[in-house]
Amino acid sequence: MQNGKKQTNLYLLLVLVMASWGLNVTATKILVSHFPPITMTSFRIFTAAIAVFLFLLFIGKFRLPTRREFLYIFAGSLFNIFLHHYFLASGLTMTTGTNGGLILGIGPILTAILAVIFLREAISIPQLIGLVSGLFGVSLIVLTGGQGLSGASLGDIYVFIAILSQCFSFIIIKRISGSLDPRLMTAYMLLIGSILLFFTSLIEEPSGLAQMSDHSPSMWLLFLTSALLATAFGNLIYNFAVGQIGPSKTAIFMNLNPFFSLIGAALFLNEQIRFMQILGFILIIIGVVLGSGALPELIRARKRIRNP
Repeated sequence: MQNGKKQTNLYLLLVLVMASWGLNVTATKILVSHFPPITMTSFRIFTAAIAVFLFLLFIGKFRLPTRREFLYIFAGSLFNIFLHHYFLASGLTMTTGTNGGLILGIGPILTAILAVIFLREAISIPQLIGLVSGLFGVSLIVLTGGQGLSGASLGDIYVFIAILSQCFSFIIIKRISGSLDPRLMTAYMLLIGSILLFFTSLIEEPSGLAQMSDHSPSMWLLFLTSALLATAFGNLIYNFAVGQIGPSKTAIFMNLNPFFSLIGAALFLNEQIRFMQILGFILIIIGVVLGSGALPELIRARKRIRNP
């Protein structure tokens, strides 16, 4: 009973994480239009890293990693932080917040595929149908973004690379979660990833540090909200859930990302939601429910309720 309550609480936290991540697409879209994207992202993630380290010190979970654990941490930093945030920040300067959010919705499908390949998880026929549906939904969004088949932008491709990198990192986190607390791994990944992004920004945005000043208090408030709620809290809870219930089950909740992203883009960016985007979103949701195995799990749960 106690375990069931803990799992329910974890699920509720995951819903809040998805809300923060979905709305963070809009926040990031706004931030990259005011700050140099890579420089801003490195500072935002560094701020999140400090917050997570302080939290771990408070709960007594901080320790230095072993050499083997550090290799996993560095790999996780490369995919979960550096590549994911580099391509996300860069991509959102070249595509809409709506498209970015919807493309991020392919996360559960990609996670399911990678879990089959690297964790040897079995895949059923419904899951296979879901994978096809989800991939078709994302293709529809990317290739028909208002201009027919010529509408695919480099920004859309960058956002896809961003989510692919993040999903691959979930496999890495799951592999090491038995010996290394995912929350501690998150802190180190954020720190190392922010450093990698900062040195990259020095090359790609030589005047980035100078451009970080002279912004309104509202922009800095948005910066801190994004860093603390979406990046620190979001990554902390999500990576912990990956270690507890596995990447595929945790990824089920990522289907909420596009929903919150669409709401954020419509409310704060005044972006119009077109029919093809709605259709792509529906296909992604179908893909998530089938591809991540949520539907069979729901059916089994209903049977257990009816036949206790």
